[in-house]
Amino acid sequence: MIEARGRTGRKPTAAEKGGSGGRGGSRGGRGSKGSGSAKPKRYEQPPTWKSAGIRAVVAAIVVYAISTVLLHRPVTSTLILVPVVLCIYAPMIYYTDLWMYRRYRKKQAAQ
Repeated sequence: MIEARGRTGRKPTAAEKGGSGGRGGSRGGRGSKGSGSAKPKRYEQPPTWKSAGIRAVVAAIVVYAISTVLLHRPVTSTLILVPVVLCIYAPMIYYTDLWMYRRYRKKQAAQ
């Protein structure tokens, strides 16, 4: 028996083609409209140092775990690395988010 690939039934109607279907809604990226979510998109709000700090702490934890578990570094030398990672990552994350926010706002203004 040979099975045909793809749709083998009737053709979808215009309403079925244009609707969101059963796939879970919008397929757009971060800034897609009509996603049905009440939560604001990430770049619709300006970045904060608090959010950058939280993400930097998560990054520092990941660096610590990789350094101790995978690279088998001593815990003391890894603990010296954690504040360095925090001091570098927090401003880097904040200013990257600020750049993305400004880019998003400029794109919105152009539309």
